[in-house]
Amino acid sequence: MPDAPRRTGLPPVAGAAGRARVLILGSFPSEASLRAREYYAHPRNQFWPIMEELFGIARAAPYRTRCRQLAARGVALWDVIASCRRDGSLDSNIRAARANDFAAFHRRHPRIAEVFCNGASAERHYRALAAADDMRVTRLPSTSPAHAALSLAAKTAQWAAVRAALARAI
Repeated sequence: MPDAPRRTGLPPVAGAAGRARVLILGSFPSEASLRAREYYAHPRNQFWPIMEELFGIARAAPYRTRCRQLAARGVALWDVIASCRRDGSLDSNIRAARANDFAAFHRRHPRIAEVFCNGASAERHYRALAAADDMRVTRLPSTSPAHAALSLAAKTAQWAAVRAALARAI
C-alpha cells in the first residue's frame, strides 16, 4: 500500500467556539465524503438518518443546514485522522495516519467532556493517536454501510447515548 495516495480529511463541524459539548469522531472520510466534501455523504451511511431520529435534523436538508443544526445542539463532528494513505474507503487500508490537532481543538471547545467514536476503527485510532486523559470516550456502532450487522433501530438506540450526554452537559 505504499503507493496509495495521501488523502487529507475534512475540517471539523463545531459551530461557535465554546458551544460544543460532545464530539463525534469518525476515523477518516470515505471516498464519497471526500468527493462531496461532506461528512457521511455515502447514501447508505446511517449517520444522518440516526441524527434525524435523535435530533429531528432532516436527512434530506442541505448539508450546511444539517451541520448548523447539529452544532446548534452542541454536537461537534470531526475525524481522528487528518491525513493518511489509503486506496478506497476501507479503514483497514489506512496507512501512515496523522492525527488532527485535538489539543488546539479542545482549547477552542473547552466544554467538550465526552467523545463518541463512530465504530471500532475510530476508537482504535483515537486511543492510539490522540486520546486525552480527561475525556470520556465511548465507542458506538459504526454507521458505515460496510457494517450492517445491526439494524438502524438498534444502532439508533445505542447512539441515543449522544443525546443523553448532551442532557448531562447542560
